[in-house]
Formats: sequence, C-alpha cells, structure tokens
Amino acid sequence: MNMTIPMKQSRTISTRLVLPPDTNNHETIFGGRVMAYIDEIAAISSMKHSNKSVVTASIDSVDFISAARVGDILELEAVVSSTGRTSMEVYVRVRSINVLTGKSKMTTESFVTMVAVDEDGKPIPVPSVVPETEEEKRLFDTGQARREYRKQRKTLK
Repeated sequence: MNMTIPMKQSRTISTRLVLPPDTNNHETIFGGRVMAYIDEIAAISSMKHSNKSVVTASIDSVDFISAARVGDILELEAVVSSTGRTSMEVYVRVRSINVLTGKSKMTTESFVTMVAVDEDGKPIPVPSVVPETEEEKRLFDTGQARREYRKQRKTLK
C-alpha cells in the first residue's frame, strides 16, 4: 500500500467531565480510567487514518504528570504520528481544565501502537502518514527511535 495520508486526517479530540464515580478517595481521576480513555481515542484516531478495524498492540509508558480532580474537564487529543506496514503509532495528549479558574495543565501523554486487522484478526497494511506542521514533523521524526526502543524492549522479555 503506497498511499499516504496527512496526519491531520487522524486528529481526534474528545472532551470528558471528571465526575465522582471516575475518582478515587483523593477525588482525583483513577489512572485506569484515563488509560481507558487513551486507548479509546487512539483506536478512533487510527481507524480514521486506516479506514480499518484496529487492535491495541502496546501502550508506551503512561506518564501521569498532574492530577485531574472532580469537576475538571479532560481534553484528549490524538493523532497518528508514524506508521509501519500494519501498525500505527498514535500520540495522545491529555489536558485538564479547571472550570472555575480556566487554568489548563498537561495531565498525561502517551504513545499507543495500534494494528489494523481484517475480519479474521490478521494484520493488514495501512497507509503511510505525512506530517505537515512543525509539531507533526517533530512527532514523525522521532517515531523511528521510539519504534526501535519498542523492538529492543520486546527482545529483553
């Protein structure tokens, strides 16, 4: 498959309100809930890129930079940052916004690898991705190093 698609085509934004059932005894959102949101938006972004069904192959380290509290708004943004033959690396950034102060802060960021699959669950080729903005070029240019790191990590297991 030689087709190339601009990164912006996969850009996906989701907004969520942090409610009490989403939180722990510190009234901050459960990390697992954030990880589920990350997995979901990465799947949507990669499906928009590939027009295929996808499965999650890996989630790189998820760094919880700051906590989101009850009443905060979470904004998740995802974009396919690089591609392999059947895989797509998706960059996901999560920001929290305090609705009373308007203050926004980075909460979490992660890279998720999704694989396109056919009806039998077998990997199938995906289009290449083309960066256009400076941020997209930075993500794209550093993608190969992350892919190599993932390969090394697999061989250590």
